[in-house]
Amino acid sequence: MGANFGIAGLDWQQRVNWDRLRKYRLERARERMKAAGLGAMLCMYDENVRYLTGTLTPGWNRLKPGLRYALLCGDGAPVLFEQGDLGFHIERHSPWIPKENIRYSYAWIKGAAGPASTQQVNKFTKAIQDEMKRHGVAGQKLGCDFIDINMLKIFEEKKITWADGMTPMMEARAVKNEDEQECMRIVGAIGDATHWECMKFLRPGVTENQVTAHLMEYLYRIPGMEDVEDVIVSSGPNTWPNWRNFSDRIIQPGDIVFMDLAALTWNGYKSCYYRTYCVGKEPTQEQKDTYDEALKWLYDSIDAVKVGTTTREIALKWPSAKETWGYEEEDQAAANLWGHGLGLAQYDPPVISRIWSLDHPVEIKEGMTFALETQHGKKFRYGVRIEEMLIVLKDGIEIVSNFPVKQITVVDPIPGYGDHVK
Repeated sequence: MGANFGIAGLDWQQRVNWDRLRKYRLERARERMKAAGLGAMLCMYDENVRYLTGTLTPGWNRLKPGLRYALLCGDGAPVLFEQGDLGFHIERHSPWIPKENIRYSYAWIKGAAGPASTQQVNKFTKAIQDEMKRHGVAGQKLGCDFIDINMLKIFEEKKITWADGMTPMMEARAVKNEDEQECMRIVGAIGDATHWECMKFLRPGVTENQVTAHLMEYLYRIPGMEDVEDVIVSSGPNTWPNWRNFSDRIIQPGDIVFMDLAALTWNGYKSCYYRTYCVGKEPTQEQKDTYDEALKWLYDSIDAVKVGTTTREIALKWPSAKETWGYEEEDQAAANLWGHGLGLAQYDPPVISRIWSLDHPVEIKEGMTFALETQHGKKFRYGVRIEEMLIVLKDGIEIVSNFPVKQITVVDPIPGYGDHVK
């Protein structure tokens, strides 16, 4: 289908309905909270805070549980505890959160506050208890998506009954509404354009990190781009095993190169999107055959995706790592043949792997958005990797990554050039 409309808001055309999106996420989280028997839910991971509150915080404030957090109590609006005085900007920019529900956080920075950590966690705990009392859920079970040794001791002293709050949040985030699905289409379209830009920029003589830098600059010029967590560019012997990194290695004629957008973040929603290139000459027949095999694994697994099936049926389409590469266990090939949910986090449910999906299947539901990826190669010679992003619809799937995939993308081929390169 492709993204329906543009990425800016207009008065004459309904695009992503952000108000509807925020309300859907909040009420879905509340539904899963109540289904889990929780009176309140404390979220300290940024993707969960964003899901509940629709707020953006600086990059350095993310991935550090406790610098900011949100609390959802019963039927009330979420309470946001923002880092320091950033709450004044929340009041200004996020009017959907009642002003009285915007507070400052009590942080102990995972214990880096040293002896002061106990003092800080006591203040943190009192604020949580006060909010639960204000919302009429005092004494009820508190779901937590994160817990640390400092919290455990004081929660026990204050007789707070806490339970798993991450599972309800994962359940909520797994199924996207129409607006979140449109966000993923836009993310896919941005990824398409970025792979096209990569194809134009790649040439013998540039280095992996120069390609990464060029694409980072390209992405940050796009309206709504919040973060580019990783642009992985691997070439030649770095492609197998997949180093999942970039370096200052010079890309040579005949090199296989792959680029992964992991993860550009547009209005909170993330990508994961690989394509494989050959630079300066046509790939060898062996490389083409290797790619064809990885592509078959990928599309066999994509063809298995439908509402009501399970992650087991998808993972069964992939070969055993023991048989294919001679690995000791499937765990040694983690992320080689892989699927993972995409949304406000790069790992929403479902996460699909032969490591666990064969024995612990998860049902595929309408509205799930995830990526499937396969790779194959010859150790320290070359590797290929391919990844597609998709939306699960009622009667099928929609692939939102549309850069050509049927064969290795050849960059700047000159007949006979580099034939000596094996």
